[in-house]
Amino acid sequence: MTKEENEARLEKLKAIVRALPEKPGSYQYYDADGTIIYVGKAKNLKSRVSSYFHTSYTVVNTEEDALLLENALIKKYNPRYNVLLKDGKTYPSICITKEYLPKIFSTRTINKKWGTYYGPYSHVGSMHAVLDLIKKLYHPRTCKQPLLEDGVNSGKYQVCLEYHIKNCAGPCIKKQSWEDYQKNINQAREILKGNTRQLLRDMREEMMKLAEDLRFEEAEEVKRRYILLEQFVAKSEVVSHTINNVDVLSITNDEKVAFINYIHVSNGQINQSFTFEYKKKLEETDEELLQLAIVEMRERFKSNAKEIILPEEVNIDLEGVTITVPQRGDKKTLLDLSLMNGKQYKFDRLKQAEKLNPEQKQVRLMKELQDLLHLPKMPYQIECFDNSNISGSDAVAACVVFKKMKPSKADYRKYNIKTVVGPDDYASMKEVVSRRYHRLIQEQQPLPDLIVADGGKGQMEVIRQAVQDELGLDIPIAGLAKNDKHRTNELLYGFPPRVVGMKDTSELFRVLTQLQDEVHRFAIEFHRNKRSKRALHSELDDIKGIGPKTRDELLNALKSVKQIKEASQEKIAEIIGPAKARIVFDYFHPEEYALRK
Repeated sequence: MTKEENEARLEKLKAIVRALPEKPGSYQYYDADGTIIYVGKAKNLKSRVSSYFHTSYTVVNTEEDALLLENALIKKYNPRYNVLLKDGKTYPSICITKEYLPKIFSTRTINKKWGTYYGPYSHVGSMHAVLDLIKKLYHPRTCKQPLLEDGVNSGKYQVCLEYHIKNCAGPCIKKQSWEDYQKNINQAREILKGNTRQLLRDMREEMMKLAEDLRFEEAEEVKRRYILLEQFVAKSEVVSHTINNVDVLSITNDEKVAFINYIHVSNGQINQSFTFEYKKKLEETDEELLQLAIVEMRERFKSNAKEIILPEEVNIDLEGVTITVPQRGDKKTLLDLSLMNGKQYKFDRLKQAEKLNPEQKQVRLMKELQDLLHLPKMPYQIECFDNSNISGSDAVAACVVFKKMKPSKADYRKYNIKTVVGPDDYASMKEVVSRRYHRLIQEQQPLPDLIVADGGKGQMEVIRQAVQDELGLDIPIAGLAKNDKHRTNELLYGFPPRVVGMKDTSELFRVLTQLQDEVHRFAIEFHRNKRSKRALHSELDDIKGIGPKTRDELLNALKSVKQIKEASQEKIAEIIGPAKARIVFDYFHPEEYALRK
């Protein structure tokens, strides 16, 4: 671009900025091909767009309209740099069909020309609880046959099994009047809207009126419904009944995704709870994401709530709507509940992704441990050491290796303690660690990203002496200490070692405990095998010229080494022959052997 062309471009941009209105609106970025790549909104278009170029904008009257317009344009164009909403269309809703005799059922397919939809329900159990209540209260028809008014009036239809087992009142053959059926459906709508308190008041008035008119059977049926609904409300009520028609939103963040939970409260009850997933594109702030979510959710759920409860102040101007950031009380309880739902949704999504891709879980755990200990890189290879001996006898040590947070048994190693006399765990640990990494260096094998001591500060220090002081290696060292009940309860790191805060219920803690349990098991197993071999060693094994087969023949016949010592040469010869009998007899009777020589 020449200097003249650049000056002309700048002048054009300045002219665009000068012409911009100081009003709310939406603006769009275009790339060189004229494709929308970003949609934004502003309270004041002139101040916001002043530094932009290739910009198109739309002026509206209020900030709320700007938010709605921004939301609509993002949905229409799906711009490359705008946050991406994943709206969870797989969650089920409850549909009441637009038929002469409506049906009520759950569905994951939304087609508004067929009926009115309530939901979606992120917790399927809650949805089925509501459906079960409606079925118990009103017995709506479940048959799939389209029932038309003319067919009902002409007697075209016949009742099905549901009528005979009293799950349906038979509106198809006018056993239940159309007016009564519609009344039930309307009451079911009120339940799905969350207007249960008003419905209870209406039912109570109806029950009293029927009783006054001496219509006791009908009053008893209304009472049955009233008790069922009252029990359901008692189970579902979580907030004060004074809170009415309120929206609650909270946000739970990830590096690339934000999870925003929406709750609607009506008459002291939660009748909507849904979590949206927003994929970030340009490191959007919580405030920006909450602004988008407020508009999206109020539009989607047709909310006209006059109060919105949020975790932080959001710069948004909605006509007649109050923004509340509660610090205590029932509204704070609601906000905490919303946040808990968002965190649970995030956890469930993570678990679902890790089931499809198990390696993702391993990487997450390595990254979590790296962040926890501030390691220079993810601990792909972790090695852990442990000693085992009884009063210094048969002293051994073991090293287990975890790669990508999983046991790598081919890399496990066993060590007989060579230089240490007596029960000295620290000296044994130092010997084994020194031997381990001296050999890895000689063989040019990869060194671990983290060493974990099965023990506390003392074990960590001797490992540090071997690794850093003697071998000059810079390998991070941690320790796993146990409490008085011999249960792992602390992760130690650094020199001097400090306790690293970590929940003992976390997945990472369980993996580290598994690492410690594995090295302990491996060391104990090696020590046990070594002691067993020594216990099985017989004095006969020390006789030159006598092999395992001859040894076993003698032991089977005479039962013990003592009996063999006391047996005559002739007796032994009967078992293993004269030549081998002479060798065994001379071994146990050296004085007679010496006289013969």
